[in-house]
Amino acid sequence: MKTVKVILVVLALSFLGAMSPSSVRADQYNKITVMTFSQPVEIPGQILPAGTYTFRLLDSLSDRNVVEVFNADGTRIIATVLAINNYRLQPTDKTVLTFEERSGDNPEAIKAWFYPGDNFGQQFVYPKQRAVQLAAASNEPVPALAEDTTDLKTVPIVAVTPEQKEVPVAEAVQTAPPAAAAEVKTPDPTVAETQPLPKTASAVPLFALLGLASLGVAFTLKRRVSETS
Repeated sequence: MKTVKVILVVLALSFLGAMSPSSVRADQYNKITVMTFSQPVEIPGQILPAGTYTFRLLDSLSDRNVVEVFNADGTRIIATVLAINNYRLQPTDKTVLTFEERSGDNPEAIKAWFYPGDNFGQQFVYPKQRAVQLAAASNEPVPALAEDTTDLKTVPIVAVTPEQKEVPVAEAVQTAPPAAAAEVKTPDPTVAETQPLPKTASAVPLFALLGLASLGVAFTLKRRVSETS
């Protein structure tokens, strides 16, 4: 059964004060976020020991998403991770991390990072060999680097299925904003559907028929009176 763990990371109110003066100001683009882990966690390529780290989206002209992981005060870079958009989570007012199902006693592997207020997150792309293991453990496709390279600008990205097959990443992850669903009105079963009543015919022919019948009756009565007199 597929299991996805979601953790709300509550940021310290003073996290901006922990950033060095040379660090870029947190905003909607670089999404600077300070997170503290009470136990080791896995990111693509390495294990982060328990501690405090600064995550931010790289300011790049490339059309790819690259996440940089720094030490707590943002003065030393620890890892550079390729990521893709994931539009599968409703916006929240807190930072959210989702984790892949762990295999054995391994540290939990970060699946995606969602910035407060965003309806999309940064889903991490793992080396292919590790992605195969994570896909088998979580029973769902995992984005992977198609080649073993450090060139994150051009390396192809695929998705590895639990059956160890490669599929286009767009088939496994909602990388683009979902189209607005067409509004469909469903009939309420508790409300009876009303239909307009058929229009009745004009009353003029009826009045004419009644008049003729009255004349007929009067003529018959007059004839009978004449016969008996």
